[in-house]
Amino acid sequence: MKNILIVICCIVLVSCTEKKEIKPFSEVAVATVFTDSLSIRAIELLDGSLAFATTKGVFGSVDLNTERVITNVQKYDSIFPEFRAVAHTDTDFFMLSVANPALLYKTGDSGKMELVYKEEDAAVFYNAMKFWNNNEGIAIGDSMDGCLSLIITRDAGKSWKKLSCAQLPEGMEGEGAFAASNTNIAIVGDKTWIATTKGRIYFSGDKGVSWDVFTTPIAGLGDTHGIYSLDFYDAKLGFAIGGDYTKPNQNKKNKAITIDGGKSWRLVADGAEPDYKSCVQFVPMRSGNELVAVGFTGISYSNDTGESWTKLSDESFYTLRFLNDSTAYAAGKNRIAKLIFK
Repeated sequence: MKNILIVICCIVLVSCTEKKEIKPFSEVAVATVFTDSLSIRAIELLDGSLAFATTKGVFGSVDLNTERVITNVQKYDSIFPEFRAVAHTDTDFFMLSVANPALLYKTGDSGKMELVYKEEDAAVFYNAMKFWNNNEGIAIGDSMDGCLSLIITRDAGKSWKKLSCAQLPEGMEGEGAFAASNTNIAIVGDKTWIATTKGRIYFSGDKGVSWDVFTTPIAGLGDTHGIYSLDFYDAKLGFAIGGDYTKPNQNKKNKAITIDGGKSWRLVADGAEPDYKSCVQFVPMRSGNELVAVGFTGISYSNDTGESWTKLSDESFYTLRFLNDSTAYAAGKNRIAKLIFK
């Protein structure tokens, strides 16, 4: 009897520790939570809310529990800036405008946004930003004077310094980054990857102190073709996606994977679904196997690390962020929506 009880207990323990079966997504439900006549390309999940900044100087937040939306307008002189990049630390929210003058704001102690960086030049155009930690962050812009524009903060965003071209790899003519979804910077620990319009990856292993540049096969099909978005699941596994927004049905040379931290890249699903996409994200807690990509061309999903894809919806979005392994928030033309993957 004693031996039988031991066997029963072992069976119970094994059954209790078995992993819950993870089923691939087959559909997505889309529920709009905010609408306005805005182009929304920059969203950021905070603790209990979704922050955003957009065109016409508008910025705000969505309460994730009540879906209550609060908006405000940031004006600079007579300018209503167009914000396409946002980021946050544990204490502050940041938003960066695209064109001349480039304006970077952070939340301030007075309850108003404070201007912490300004850059004036006809060629200035910033695309994305992200933080390594609560003190150090980075933003990327198009090339000026022969190299990409990179600004870095080391004091929690109070001040920002632009890197000189001597500190960066030599740029290519016309090289920049697409300001499509605030996802052409990926960070894992101290490692940083930046995707460019020329299909190249700028890499830093020391939070922007030194830089290398790697090539990808997502290149060579025109000035508006290149990498629009990238994401890394860990320090080795990364995925890049893009194409040409002026030829959205084109699906050649627009998807690539790396398994060595960005040093080498391989085309996947070449000539197959999906076509042009402006944002790709790994599904969290799915072992790096699952990806979702969005664009104005719809929502696509892969459960084999990008080797094959299924189109889940024709709903149009520019950018996406996952809250958990089945819920995400997406933004696009005139709206923000909650996405439930099933």
